[in-house]
Amino acid sequence: MRLFDKRIISHFDYLLIIFVLPLIFLSYHLISETNEQLAEKQIFYYTIAIFAFIIVFFLPIRRKIRIIPTLYWLGIILLIAVEFWGITKLGAKRWIYIPFLGTTIQPSELIKPVFILMLGYLIQQKPPPINGYNLKEFIYFSFYILLPFVLIAKEPDLGTAMVLLFVGYGILFLIGVNWKIWATIFLVIGISSPFIYTYLIKDYQKKRIVDFLSEKPSYHVQQSIIAIGSGGLTGKDSQEATQTQLKFLPIATSDFIFAYFVERYGFLGAIGLILLYTLLIFHLLSMNFYFKEDYIVRAFASGLALLIFFNMSINILMVIGFAPVVGLPLPLFSYGGSSFINFIVTFAILENLLAFRYMNLYSYERKL
Repeated sequence: MRLFDKRIISHFDYLLIIFVLPLIFLSYHLISETNEQLAEKQIFYYTIAIFAFIIVFFLPIRRKIRIIPTLYWLGIILLIAVEFWGITKLGAKRWIYIPFLGTTIQPSELIKPVFILMLGYLIQQKPPPINGYNLKEFIYFSFYILLPFVLIAKEPDLGTAMVLLFVGYGILFLIGVNWKIWATIFLVIGISSPFIYTYLIKDYQKKRIVDFLSEKPSYHVQQSIIAIGSGGLTGKDSQEATQTQLKFLPIATSDFIFAYFVERYGFLGAIGLILLYTLLIFHLLSMNFYFKEDYIVRAFASGLALLIFFNMSINILMVIGFAPVVGLPLPLFSYGGSSFINFIVTFAILENLLAFRYMNLYSYERKL
């Protein structure tokens, strides 16, 4: 395989980079205004992400596509290992300690790109019929969706688990499932909702829902709404953004960074940021029309679009008080390493699938 084939350059999706870079620059600008030490750490994460992007971009994913199920099951093993050897932080057991490196990993983050790749691989092996997948095929795909959902929800990390669930079934919805199956699912969910709330949701999760439905929002959300309201139409200068500078707004650089952004750049800035995310999401979804026969690209691009959409929507709705606080970061925007690097790696996988799509997938598989 030639790494610098001209077709790689011509097939590379530059629009993805154009949409992502403003998010990164804006994020760093806000973080550096608030905390220079965090900004330095974020630069470190950016550096790691660049190297990770380059390495993943040149991996022979198309040639070694049959290794995807192995990676999926390795991710499942890591999620199971969390139950036995996981480290508990803030009441949740989500991390595994790596002794030789002296650090921890979060399998629920690592499995996200592999999860989407696995669905793409399975769909590529079993393309949908004209009328969409039937019940037997739907159950087959559901097994691979529900398994990581159950393991992650058990940690507990219901926010991440629900996002993966929505992403998985969202991919199937876009690829094609018989409409009768969806109608049945919505009916069952509607009928069983009281049972799910009473017996399957933990007490702290119920408290989040009660806090959300109560007339008075939690302290975090109250301060967030004040910050958003004080931003007005065009926002404030950095020194006048008192909610953030005087530490009234908690977690201003991570979970509630959207509130800080609106305090700085106002309603117009918020509209601009949401529009940027919307353009990125629609660009990813448009690949369903350009690559109709390449199901692995369609599934992966759709999965990435849905992953960004659900994380963005839940985070923003949470910040403005329209959703329970679940701790999901704003994609590519909130401070932190694991989520940011994971998204960059996911973009690298998609760029790899696009740039090397000139290869004959099936001829490579016959050689394996």
